[in-house]
Amino acid sequence: MKTGGIWQRLEVVEHRFTELEQALADPTILTNPEKYRRYAKEHAELAKIVQVYREYKKLDKELEENKELLRDKDEEIRALAKAEIAAIKEKLEKKERELKILLLPKDPNDEKNVILEIRAGTGGEEAALFAADLFKMYSKYAEAKGWKVDILSSHLTGMGGFKEVIASVEGKGAYSRLKYESGVHRVQRVPETESQGRIHTSAVTVAILPEAEEVEVNIDPKDLKIEVFRSSGPGGQNVNKLETAVRITHIPTGIVVQCQDERSQLKNKMKAMKILRARLLDKMRQEQEQQIAEQRRSQVGTGDRSERIRTYNFPQGRVTDHRIGLTLYRLEEILEGNLDEIIDALITYYQAEAIKNMNLQ
Repeated sequence: MKTGGIWQRLEVVEHRFTELEQALADPTILTNPEKYRRYAKEHAELAKIVQVYREYKKLDKELEENKELLRDKDEEIRALAKAEIAAIKEKLEKKERELKILLLPKDPNDEKNVILEIRAGTGGEEAALFAADLFKMYSKYAEAKGWKVDILSSHLTGMGGFKEVIASVEGKGAYSRLKYESGVHRVQRVPETESQGRIHTSAVTVAILPEAEEVEVNIDPKDLKIEVFRSSGPGGQNVNKLETAVRITHIPTGIVVQCQDERSQLKNKMKAMKILRARLLDKMRQEQEQQIAEQRRSQVGTGDRSERIRTYNFPQGRVTDHRIGLTLYRLEEILEGNLDEIIDALITYYQAEAIKNMNLQ
C-alpha cells in the first residue's frame, strides 16, 4: 500500500467516516436533531470517497496475493498470476484517478442555477443571428437535461437575431456542466446578408454566472438607482404605451441591468434584480481571485470572457474547442444541443489540471 500525501488524507477520511458511523448509531445523538443532521450530512459527503478507497485497498491486497503466486513452482499458476496482476494494476490506476478527483476541493457553485448571458460581438447582424443559434443550442441542451430556461432580458434584431439575451437556467448541476462555456465563440460561415457567397468570421460572447441567493449578496436599496421606461422592440420602436421596462443601476459598482420582456413592471424589476445579484456575485468572485493571484493561476478554466474558446466552421461542418484541442465534425448535432462530448472532455481536462496543481501524488 502506498504511503504519504493523498494516502494519509484518505486514512484520515476513512477514520472520520468510521467515527461518524458510530456516532449516528449512538442513541444520545438521536435525541439531538441538529447534531444528527450535521453528522448525517458529513457522513453522506464522505461515503463515496470511503467506498472507492476501500475498493482500492481490496484490489491492492489482491495484487500482493498475486505477486506471491509469481514464486509458485507451477508454471501455469505463475502465468495466471501474471495476467491477473496486469488486470489489477489497470483497475488500481482507474481507482487512484477517481480518488484524486473525489479529493479535489468542491466548487461551491456547482449545484447552483445559472444566469446565461449571450451577446453579439464583431460581425453585426451575422453575430446577432449566431447569438440566437447559441441560445437555441443551450436551450436544447437544457431541455435534454430536464432544466428550465427562462428569458430574463433580450434585445432582438429585425432579422430575428439577438444583440443580447439573458436567461436563467434552473436545474440540478446546471453550473457544474455549463461553467466552462464562458468566453468568445467564433463562427465562420456565409452570412444570410452576404450576396457574394463569401465566408465571414463573427464572434459572440457567452457568460455563465452562478445564480446568487439574496443572502449571498447584500444589496443596500440606497445603492440602487431604479428607472422605468417604455419597452422598445427591434429597431427601437416603442411597443408598450405603459412604462413597464425597468433599468437598475448599482451605484457603487456602476453595473447597469435592464429588463423589458414582461408586461409587468414588478416582474421586470424582479428579473433585473436576479441578474444584478449574479453579476455582483461574479464581480466579488473575480476580485477574490485577483487578490490571490497564485491560486488563480492554479485554478484553470475560470471562464475568462475575453478568451476565444471555440470556433464553429460551417463550410467544413467542424467545431473546435481551442483550450483542449478537440475537433469534432458534427457541427449540426452540436448546435442541436448535443454538447455532452465537449463538456465531458472539458471536465476531464480541467480535473487533470487541477490534480496536477493540487499536487495530489
